[in-house]
Amino acid sequence: MSPYSRRAFLAAAGIGLLAGCAGGDPVDRADRADRAASTTPSAPLPSVTPPAGAARPLERSAPVALRIPAIGVDTPVVRLGLQADGSVEVPAITADDRAGWYRYSPTPGQTGPSVLLGHVTVGKYGDGVFRRLDRLRPGDGITARLENGTTAEFAVTAVRTVGKKEFPTTDVYGNVARPELRLITCGGPLTGDEYRDNVIVFAVLTPAGER
Repeated sequence: MSPYSRRAFLAAAGIGLLAGCAGGDPVDRADRADRAASTTPSAPLPSVTPPAGAARPLERSAPVALRIPAIGVDTPVVRLGLQADGSVEVPAITADDRAGWYRYSPTPGQTGPSVLLGHVTVGKYGDGVFRRLDRLRPGDGITARLENGTTAEFAVTAVRTVGKKEFPTTDVYGNVARPELRLITCGGPLTGDEYRDNVIVFAVLTPAGER
């Protein structure tokens, strides 16, 4: 298993506890999520062979912007890492809400699952950048603009809403043989000041994925 995969599995439970997804005090909820966001590494996954017709992987280059025309997303992308306790960072809760790329995952267009996070709501500031993520449908396009000046074009393959207690760690972080994308936010019914579920978008690099 590659270094990014080991670190990704260490933080995977934290993704399912994305802070700032509902109303209430965003600082308090972020603290609670961060305290809960740790796990132990999973066993290594076997290597896999790229499927026939898969898009050519791109060179490593960090994402700096993300566009999803179908739901009106056009956002800068910040970098997220791990905190001292092994929990994953989440984007800051601000009026100028942004998506965040988990920097221990591949960059968009590299072989493997590139993971981006965003809030569904940001406390007193209202809607988050991924508020309408659950409206995406297979075939919808996603564009990541990269630091090297190129873009990576993806097509949605699936949208899943899952309970946070059943977060599909392997499906999100497990080794894949082609360049894929994961977008994650909160969703489902609101219970108290927390959403019950996570919304996860799965997408794959298109054959004309680099421009």
